[in-house]
Parts: sequence; C-alpha cells; structure tokens
Amino acid sequence: MKPLFRILAVALATTALASPAFAAKDVVFAVASTFTTTDPYDANDTLSQAMAKSFYEGLYGFDKDMKMVPVLAESYDVSKDGLVYTIKLRKGVKFHDGTDFKADAVKVNLDRVTNPENKLKRYGLYNNNIAKTEVVDDYTARITLKTAFSPFIAQLAHPSTVMISPTALKQYGNKDIAFHPVGTGPFKFVEWKSTDYLKVAKFDGYWRQGYPKVDSITWKPVVDNNSRAALMQTGEAHFTFPVPYEVAEVLKAKPDLEVVAAPSIVLRYLSMNTQQKPFDNAKVRQAIAYAINKEALAKVAFNGYATPAEGVAPQGVEYAVKIGPWPYDVAKAKQLMTEAGYPNGFETELWSAYNHTTAQKVTQFIQQQLQQIGIRTKITLLEAGQRVEKVESWQDPKTAPVRLYYVGWSTSTGEADWALRPLLYGESWPPRLFNTAYYKNDKVDADIKKAQLTTESGEKAQLYKDAQQTIWNDAPWAPLVVEKLLSAHSKKLSGVYVIPDASFNFNDIDLK
Repeated sequence: MKPLFRILAVALATTALASPAFAAKDVVFAVASTFTTTDPYDANDTLSQAMAKSFYEGLYGFDKDMKMVPVLAESYDVSKDGLVYTIKLRKGVKFHDGTDFKADAVKVNLDRVTNPENKLKRYGLYNNNIAKTEVVDDYTARITLKTAFSPFIAQLAHPSTVMISPTALKQYGNKDIAFHPVGTGPFKFVEWKSTDYLKVAKFDGYWRQGYPKVDSITWKPVVDNNSRAALMQTGEAHFTFPVPYEVAEVLKAKPDLEVVAAPSIVLRYLSMNTQQKPFDNAKVRQAIAYAINKEALAKVAFNGYATPAEGVAPQGVEYAVKIGPWPYDVAKAKQLMTEAGYPNGFETELWSAYNHTTAQKVTQFIQQQLQQIGIRTKITLLEAGQRVEKVESWQDPKTAPVRLYYVGWSTSTGEADWALRPLLYGESWPPRLFNTAYYKNDKVDADIKKAQLTTESGEKAQLYKDAQQTIWNDAPWAPLVVEKLLSAHSKKLSGVYVIPDASFNFNDIDLK
C-alpha cells in the first residue's frame, strides 16, 4: 500500500497537467509573406507594421473599426495658426527594457525619422511638415510644423509612427534596432528567423491592467495559399490572413473555424507611367481603363470578395468621393486607341507588385482584357526586393523602367491626404514616395496643398472632391477593385480583427 501523501502528490500533479488554468496560451498567426523589418519607420508594407503592433505602440492609433483613439498620448492642443501641437502623454508606462516612457522618447523618435541621413522609408511621411520636436516637461511634448497641416494628428495614428525605447536606440543604433525591437506594447520581442517565424511573449509590465490575455504569439509567414489554409484546417494556426479566396468555402465548412469578410479601404489599381510613351497620352490611359471589366475581375481573381473601385480613394476614407466605377466599354476603348494613333495597339511590360496567386490571376486577366484592344503585355510578378529596386527606389524618372504596374494602397491614416498625396502629388515620384504613374497636374497639386492648410471641413471636402475628379478624368490609373479582407480564425480565438486598412487590431486577443 502506497503512502497517502504520495497518492495525493501524484493526483495533484495529474490535475495540474490536465487543467486548462495551467495551459499556456500560445497563439499562432499564419500570414502570407515574410516581414521586411521589425522597424515600422523603415517599412513600406502593411503586414510588417501590423506585426510590429505586438511590441510597439504610438501616440495615437485605431480601434477595430478604424476610429482614431489616443494610446500613449492623452490629449493634444493645437495653436490657432495650426503650427504648434502640444501633446500630453500617458504616465506610468514603461518600455520593455525598463526605461520610462517620457517626452524625450517622442523627440528621439521623430528626430530620427525626420533626419535624412538615417534614410528611413517613412522619412517622406514626416519630413515635409515637422520643423522640430521639443520636450516641454517629462509628460509634455511640443511639435512645431513647417506649415499648417490639418491631417497631422491622423498622421500620428499611422502604424509606422511608434515609440521605440531611446535607451535601445542608443544601444543598438539606427539600423540594428530592427533586430532588437523594444517598445511599450503588450508583447516583448523574443526571436525572428526571417523565413520561418517571429515570436513575441507576454510583457508582464504592460500598462493596461490585465493585458495581454495570452502568453505568446508566433507569426508564421506561409507564402503558399494552400499550405496556409492547411495550417488552419489542422489546427496548427489559430488565425490567418489573407484567406485565399479560392479556399474560403472549404474553410467555412469546418465547424471549428470562422471565416470573416471585412470591409476595407484597400484599393487595387493599375498605374501607368505618364512620362513614357504611349502612356503620356491620356486617350491611351482612358482606353485601358475602359478595356478592363472590373465586375468580371472581382469574380475571376477575388472569387467575388471584391467590388469595382468607385473612385481614386475608397469609401471609408474621410473625404473620399464616389465617381465611378469606370465603365467597361471595349468599343469606346478601341475608338480612343485609334484617336491616340495606336489602332493596332502596342507591346509593353505589365508588372505586379506582388507574386502571390491572386496577383497572378489579376495580371493574367488584365493581359487578356488588353489584348482585345491590341495591347500585348509581358507579365512579371516582382518579388519584394525587385519591387524596391526597380520601382520604389528608382532615382531617375527619365529612365524608370515601370510601365503598367498592378499595385494596391491602404490609406493607413484614414484621411484623403494620405490617399492622394503619396500616390498622385507631383512631388511624390519615386524614390521620395509612391507616385508610380509619375503623374503631375498643377491643379491637383494646388488642391492637395490647400486642403492641408485648411481646418474648415467644407472647404477641405470641396478641394479633395475637385482633385479626385481631375485625377479620375486624367486616368493616370485604371482603378480596379476594393477588396474584402478575408480572414479565418479558430472559434477558440477571440479579440482579433482585420481593420479596414488591412492591418490588425488584437488588443483584446484571448484563447480559450
């Protein structure tokens, strides 16, 4: 007969092992591509910025419905001339390395991104408007702008504008901080193996009491659509985005999974290099816009989880104007091609900013559509490095090799300035920003600039309306579709949302 205390000990151990109260809450996210960096100030892709919300926070952010909310800031005041923003900061917040979050962190981070010598990709987001950042006291920062810029607070909510520990920046330097991220977020960085996974673990000193509710998140990049879907079916992943459109119905049939089609402000479009023949001719550009059947594209490439674009900024972006969609009219397209001097069409390059399955379907569909009006295209699906080298970082507009370019944009400030200025303003040609059409219209430039200077909502709305209508008529793009954001999650997982800009909100993440 065994001693009673040994029987009790074994029973207690067995209970402890079986009890959910002692089980680690380790969440796995399966995502569609590798991360380019952990430094949001040096990231152009939404996914890397979304992942970085694990360990970084900004002064402002967005809730699950993309309404702007204060995060590390408590409030702000702006001077009557619109030049000086005084921001009151949240007290009692610590970085993961134990450094107190104070106003010096605001100054260090904004000084870093506005210093051209640091060559950060988000330099263009701030260099035109921030003149200086000052520490007023420990919990008050003052930001002085070069000129009045009414969308400034919305810009502070952009997911790239995070607070990195000044201590860590001093220790690791401008570039190596990407391998040692230190923020104030709910999770602290553990490990990053670029092609395999990135892992974060619960930060016990997080300022929001009782959060986070899970112990860790492992982000797994899985480029192949079928493999990513398989991880959900086997239970190896708890959440995935994007769900491949072609497997949505398969995942919906699984009783332990939920598939969510969320509204978005992600616009897919075909830009045309307006500085190069034949795309310098507006009739050629308009012909291309007429030649593509957007309804059919939404069905063929997106399995119906997209709608034809109705403007150059999607509905849901503040001050977006509904104009279209652009009609599908092959006869009109052929007429315009003849009037432009290209009755037999021409040959050109069709590049995609992405190399996944959906992009392949989109470009093949566009190729077939353009053949109807004599435009013969050679498709190239660019990898991330090629995209940066051949498009985003190209120094000389005269020699830019981009012609037709399938790409997308998510207006991550939620306001029309960031929907138009980086993409269609005359001073936003690469490498400064992302005007891959190399489009310039003096009236559009003036409207965008005036809208930045006014705080009067009606005047701003009219300026943005005029700009968007002019752009639509000039057709530097063929606006294609606004896609639905398709994600899937285990029914054991809660509190994870894909928000309209295709980023994530997982403040309330929990696992049963």
